[in-house]
Amino acid sequence: MRLSPLFAAVALILGTTAVAHADDAPAPSRVIVRAAHLVDVQTGTVRDNPLVVIEGERITEVRYDGQVPAGASVIDLGGATLMPGLIDCHVHLTGDPGEVKGDYYEAILKRSSIDSAILSPTYAKRTLDAGFTTVRNLGAGDYVDVALRNAINRGDIPGPRMLVSGPPLGATGGHADGTTGFSPWIEFHDVEGVADGVDAIRHRVRENVKNGADVIKFMASAGVLSAEASVGAPQYSQEEMNAIVNESHRWGKKVAAHAHGAEAIKMAIRAGVDSIEHSSMIDEEGLKLAKQHGTYLDFDVYNDDYILSEYSKKGFPASTLEKERLVGRTQRENFQHAVKAGEKLAFGTDAGVYPHGWNGKQFALMTKWGMTPMQSIQAATVNSADLLGMKDKVGAVAPGYYADLVAVSGDPIKDISQMEHVAFVMKGGVVDKNEFKR
Repeated sequence: MRLSPLFAAVALILGTTAVAHADDAPAPSRVIVRAAHLVDVQTGTVRDNPLVVIEGERITEVRYDGQVPAGASVIDLGGATLMPGLIDCHVHLTGDPGEVKGDYYEAILKRSSIDSAILSPTYAKRTLDAGFTTVRNLGAGDYVDVALRNAINRGDIPGPRMLVSGPPLGATGGHADGTTGFSPWIEFHDVEGVADGVDAIRHRVRENVKNGADVIKFMASAGVLSAEASVGAPQYSQEEMNAIVNESHRWGKKVAAHAHGAEAIKMAIRAGVDSIEHSSMIDEEGLKLAKQHGTYLDFDVYNDDYILSEYSKKGFPASTLEKERLVGRTQRENFQHAVKAGEKLAFGTDAGVYPHGWNGKQFALMTKWGMTPMQSIQAATVNSADLLGMKDKVGAVAPGYYADLVAVSGDPIKDISQMEHVAFVMKGGVVDKNEFKR
């Protein structure tokens, strides 16, 4: 192919300009984060006197020789304990119980997705300030979570790195159906994920993927905070669950299944889901199936305390509180069984059921019910990163990973409540919060 002289001249000029710009581009700034200790989640040990070398948004080196590279700026955290940015695999950043203000029907009948869109940046910032630099948002109407993720990625607002599901899939009359329990003459016009039958389900998966979903969530069982009589009965057939997983994986999307009941959990695992959310009534057979299939289990073991303490004050129906009583203690006991069985456990809290920013309160409950402090931190770092398909990007302090770092003033291995008081947060090399400044 021959170029005209004019085209060739223009190409030469543009090429020369591009090279010049590349040569003139400033080298990434080098930052050192120094602390007294580092929780090394990859080895399960605590190391002393780390120097984390950061260029741009990535970690380039972790050293322990005390030698600060020339020309680097230093963030000195003194006697703090450093660790990777935390990961919560089950949040709802588009809602918060504070919205209810003592009236159960306020959020349902007087709020819309516009309200959610306005408030969600506040919840995202609270979550980031709590040390959670990556989250998986499992369920949001009208794709508000997609817009929130995009705004954070553009740098328009601060917030955690997000994977989002959009509207969760569910059966008519089930946990994803917002009209359940209301008069059939009341209509809601938000985008929901209600779909019945294999063809409709495949279409719904494709709609979510088309509109920006990173992950697909569906309701395998009934739930607590909805109007069904059951809390754990299956709400999809095995054929329908199989179709959800098959179609999602075809599009390269992982699948999270909301499931409280033992049978629904087993059906979802057999379908090939990547994680079970809540896992409340999992039985011995379910634990064996999860291990055979390599399925992650998320137990949101903190929020039972909040629901039973606060939801009656907010006007929630007595039936909701009764369902929570059925699953709360059982879920924690089964979490203990799962720890003993060596299951793959990630960190998912269902934030949004309790106030955003309180995610760290779950660490104490996880240690109370069977984990060591190190295991609970690993659940919220390396394990969760693996579940999200991001194990080479987040969840560890190592070269090549995003510079997502958090620090606490004390020793979380001796006192896990330290995780409720994160004092330093860096996401992608940018400091969000630093209470160690002197």
